[in-house]
Amino acid sequence: MGKPTGFLEIERRERGYEPVGERLKTWKEFIHPLPGPEIRAQASRCMSCGIPFCHQGCPVNNQIPDFNELVYRDQWRDALDNLQSTNNFPEFTGRICPAPCEASCTLNIPDSPVTIKSIECQIVDRGWDEGWITPEPSPRGSGKRVAVVGSGPAGLACAQQLARAGHATTVFEKSDRVGGLLRYGIPDFKMEKHLIDRRARQMEAEGVIFRTGFEVGVTVSVQRLLDDYDVLVMAGGAEDPRGLGCPGDGLTGVHFAMEFLTQQNKRNAGDDEETAAPTGTLSAKGKHVVVIGGGDTGSDCIGTSNRQGAASVTQLEIMPQPPAHENKALTWPDWPLKLRTSSSQEEGCDRDFAVATRQVLGDGGKVTALQCVSLEWVTGADGRMQMREVEGSTFELKADLVLLAMGFVGPRKAGVVEQSAVALDPRGNVAANVLDYKTSASNIFTCGDMRRGQSLVVWAIREGRQCARAVDEYLMGSTKLPR
Repeated sequence: MGKPTGFLEIERRERGYEPVGERLKTWKEFIHPLPGPEIRAQASRCMSCGIPFCHQGCPVNNQIPDFNELVYRDQWRDALDNLQSTNNFPEFTGRICPAPCEASCTLNIPDSPVTIKSIECQIVDRGWDEGWITPEPSPRGSGKRVAVVGSGPAGLACAQQLARAGHATTVFEKSDRVGGLLRYGIPDFKMEKHLIDRRARQMEAEGVIFRTGFEVGVTVSVQRLLDDYDVLVMAGGAEDPRGLGCPGDGLTGVHFAMEFLTQQNKRNAGDDEETAAPTGTLSAKGKHVVVIGGGDTGSDCIGTSNRQGAASVTQLEIMPQPPAHENKALTWPDWPLKLRTSSSQEEGCDRDFAVATRQVLGDGGKVTALQCVSLEWVTGADGRMQMREVEGSTFELKADLVLLAMGFVGPRKAGVVEQSAVALDPRGNVAANVLDYKTSASNIFTCGDMRRGQSLVVWAIREGRQCARAVDEYLMGSTKLPR
């Protein structure tokens, strides 16, 4: 334990933000890293608990007290080695992970957890700045070939681990650039895309081959890949969005969030408008925008709309407003349900909870308003919470652009899922357990959101790593890859 009294002497301090007025002028990241002495002081707050509950909050099993102490002792390279032993892409999670580790921190009991996410991010960023992060190719090949479908965090983590084990690994991505929803679902102001490009170059130097513009099940068949490769890993994510399902939801101006976010990310990447928006430009400029869905994707739509110059932004959430503070005696060290305000929400939006959309209203085929109703949540006869409309609470909300950010119902079935003929679980995800990650089809494995459903980037990285270990053991009879 580096500084036994650190948590008593030093207050929690987070990274700072650019002022709202300044950051809305750009699509760049706007977080200010802490100075070196300050981040070391923050690392010294770690209590090195006898039972480090932060471990149970971290899906990739980061050794958090260990790298905290190494940072406190100014042993940054050792801290980087420790961090990368469990997490292939700390620069991704250090930016966009909601940090369940901090919720599980013992110091979160008095609401002042260690700034684990900030420390993680600054470790890996310094590693790149210092040139400490280099390709780690396998000294010899195994003679086995693996095809990975999807280049999101699960596919990338799986491919990198397999390449380091000596397998000839090819990643097939249907989009024009690698990264999956990291590339086109996360706005640049949350994570700039040169971070993905840099990791892709590292992976190519380790032997990974990327095939972009290849949609498995369309451009190339599943059977062809099974003929050419020893194993096929399905890591295509959960990309089937949940629809609104009410009258008028097909009016012009009602769009899924991913269509809206992808267009802007393509523009930021330098694509011309015809390439970025082949089916027509979506812009919030001067419009009254309504975002339906209160999660991270909805928040991303808010930040993007405000940067495009929306006249107003309103976010609707079907669930009731959560409490400002959780009951620690009931929730800690698990992830708590409490009111959170994202940086995008701070930039300007009205939030309304316990609201359902009854109908999309329009004129001349274009959306003009939403007919909504307030809800109350009551306990049903079976003990479960049920929503019930509040009598007389119907109201209309002006809307020129409606963005649907209500999550995803599972992987798209057309293409790779249908052609592979793998069994699905009751929720419509590809069925496989977390021990061997095998599907019901011979030589086909699956991991990430395609297997578990919509989840966090950190869970995708965990499953990609574990799936790679399972594939390596399947091909070679044993494995040295970490689980």
